[in-house]
Amino acid sequence: MDNLLDNTSVVDVKIDDSVKESYLDYSMSVIIGRALPDAKDGLKPVHRRILYAMSELGLTSRVAYKKSARIVGDVIGKYHPHGDTAVYDALVRMAQDFSMRLELVDGQGNFGSIDGDNAAAMRYTEARMTQASEEILRDIDKDTVDFVPNYDDTLKEPDVLPSRIPNLLVNGSSGIAVGMATSIPPHRIDEIIDALICVIDTPDASLEELMGFVNGPDFPTGGIIFGKQGIIEAYRTGRGRIKVRAKVHIEKTKTKDVIVIDEVPYQTNKAKLVEQISELAKDKIIEGISEVRDESDREGIRVVIELKKEAMSEIVLNHLYKSTTMESTFGIILLAINNKEPKIFSLSELLNLFISHRKTVVIRRTIFELEKAKARAHILEGLKIALDHIEEVIKLIRASKDGDEAKNGLMEKFGLSELQSKAILEMRLQRLTGLERDKIEQEYAELLAQIEKLNAILKSEDELKRIIKAELLEVREKFSSPRKTQIEEDYDAIDIEDLIPNEPVVVTMSHRGYVKRVQLKTYEKQNRGGKGKISGNTHDDDFIESFFIANTHDTIMFVTDKGQLYWLKVYRIPEAGRTAIGKAVVNLINLSADEKIMATITTTDFNSDKSLVFFTKNGIVKRTNLSEYSNIRSVGVRAINLDDGDELVTAKIVDKDVKELFIATYQGMCIRFDVNDVREIGRVSRGVTGIRFKANEDFVIGATTITSDTDKLLTVSEQGIGKQTLAGAYRLQSRGGKGVIVMKLTSKTGKLVSVVNVNDENMDLMVLTTSGKMIRVAIEAIREAGRNTSGVKIINVGAEKVAYVSRCPKELVDEEDINEDSLETE
Repeated sequence: MDNLLDNTSVVDVKIDDSVKESYLDYSMSVIIGRALPDAKDGLKPVHRRILYAMSELGLTSRVAYKKSARIVGDVIGKYHPHGDTAVYDALVRMAQDFSMRLELVDGQGNFGSIDGDNAAAMRYTEARMTQASEEILRDIDKDTVDFVPNYDDTLKEPDVLPSRIPNLLVNGSSGIAVGMATSIPPHRIDEIIDALICVIDTPDASLEELMGFVNGPDFPTGGIIFGKQGIIEAYRTGRGRIKVRAKVHIEKTKTKDVIVIDEVPYQTNKAKLVEQISELAKDKIIEGISEVRDESDREGIRVVIELKKEAMSEIVLNHLYKSTTMESTFGIILLAINNKEPKIFSLSELLNLFISHRKTVVIRRTIFELEKAKARAHILEGLKIALDHIEEVIKLIRASKDGDEAKNGLMEKFGLSELQSKAILEMRLQRLTGLERDKIEQEYAELLAQIEKLNAILKSEDELKRIIKAELLEVREKFSSPRKTQIEEDYDAIDIEDLIPNEPVVVTMSHRGYVKRVQLKTYEKQNRGGKGKISGNTHDDDFIESFFIANTHDTIMFVTDKGQLYWLKVYRIPEAGRTAIGKAVVNLINLSADEKIMATITTTDFNSDKSLVFFTKNGIVKRTNLSEYSNIRSVGVRAINLDDGDELVTAKIVDKDVKELFIATYQGMCIRFDVNDVREIGRVSRGVTGIRFKANEDFVIGATTITSDTDKLLTVSEQGIGKQTLAGAYRLQSRGGKGVIVMKLTSKTGKLVSVVNVNDENMDLMVLTTSGKMIRVAIEAIREAGRNTSGVKIINVGAEKVAYVSRCPKELVDEEDINEDSLETE
């Protein structure tokens, strides 16, 4: 024992180095040996081993099927020491016409469906090779590729297959390795072969030239690709993203429209899609759908979506694209293995790699056939010599005591090689006939011609290219098929906005978050002092909290109490009647459970000449360029960082016409300062102080923008008292001051609730109470008053209070005489 210890050396190994080395070994094993395809034959190791095992079993496309279990057993036992489920799943996928653009396995039995149904157990299904897989394996017995030891070093398996088919691009591939992934879409075989021939003829062909042949991916499930920019980017750099939509058509009946889905995006589960649409319709997230049913059969896909009478098919269809897997994004990553190294390739590089592979295969095949022809010619030369001296040969053989003496005698007397001598000794007597002699002469002449031809191939690059092109054209003729996936040049070509009239609407939102849009003409103008109309039914514990006027093509930005910003097109808000409750806004934008909308802003564009100004309850002001909010994610973006205990009051757009900002508080104070006192800062920031007041005694209730001293500012109190005052009446101060009085407040007026810029003469005023009553009043009917005054009664609130005030466009209707006695002034 002591001697054993004396001969043992101890090596210190750092655990982090050991783990790093082991992980790198594992990573390379996954990358090279399992997850990624080879750039030459487009196959992962498991697919290559399945095809090779089927070839070894003699399962060509012309023989009877064999049980899948037999194939899987051979693959596992001989080449692929992994689970049988993984091998069978790979075999099944190669037999699915909705997964492969060109199937490599001909399956018999249940091999799954586009609805996500699993294949039957391997003991029930049968399989054999397709003609396409035969082309991938063709010439493998002619020393065209290298063979490597299998996992236990008892057999040899091909390192790569000779493949006459550009399988990587034709069938595509997807896989996730360690630290990298591949996602190559399938293509139409004749387009790829045309591009390969272009590269053979013009090795430095540009991407534009190649895309004259390759229009883009061609998925086995069809669909429509929108926008070519993602395709171009992927072909140029190896990475890109494309939008794929289901292909539909509209069937019109006498009373309603019916949407019919004919094709779905690649790798979309049809059954789950139908279930998804049904759930969205049931929960009324997508309005206008009355019934969804799947009428698909062996002839193809047919999913029928029946609409309600009043539903617009274009709008429902757009909602389906946005909310379901009827539209998906396919991320292209042209990553593959070349010479045991993973790399992202461009389209041109992949085409050149395949051509280089085919050159190697053809050269090795030619050398193999040349050596075989030379060996046969060598034998025939010996036979010819024997026939020319047949009497002497027979005499020598008869005189020899054994085969070795006869062989040596022939070699010595006629100058033959050992192989030639053996062939002569093994020659049958019937070869001595004249007819057989002529056959030898003819075969020898043919072999000499073949040798000359094979030598010519090895000596000529042009001849090599000609053969590769001829074989590619043969494959093209055999396997070409019409394009399945339609490609639209521009994704915006079917923008739903083009189908919707751009008209003004009233958008209302309740305290509990129910939103709707109503045509503006629904609300008729009333006289100042009227009782108003109910703007919408609400739940017992709910009330109308805010409303605004916008056009259907405008974008609404929602800013929440947490400082998040979301946006939504106005036409995506469901249209409803004046008394309807509306739809929960959480179904339209991805609000968190504890998040509340505090401000809404509408805009027609996100021009960098504009900015967004945010006003908080504690008097903080922040200004950010509007362009920073042009691309909002589904989860929203951070609009402003708020202090603890602070919340957003409102937000406004500032353009080149805005000169000043105006802030008013609950206790009737206000401040007016230059907009440039608030410089533009980043999206994720806090802002600066706009107005100062004592904490817990006052807070900001509203703010607006000013373009000149002649702007009219309308202030409204809780009891429905309001007035117009020129902006110039409030002196210009520096940002951060305590301000001046904006309205004289009394017990009859209540506290201040709103300040609105009413400079536009083409606007009316809309006032909402806490119970949801709404009244429309002509602004010119509200008199102007000084800064330190109260105003006139603009709405009778009774026991209620004014909740919100907003402007709206004038409506051309006949007006009744205004009853001056109903006006009450303070």
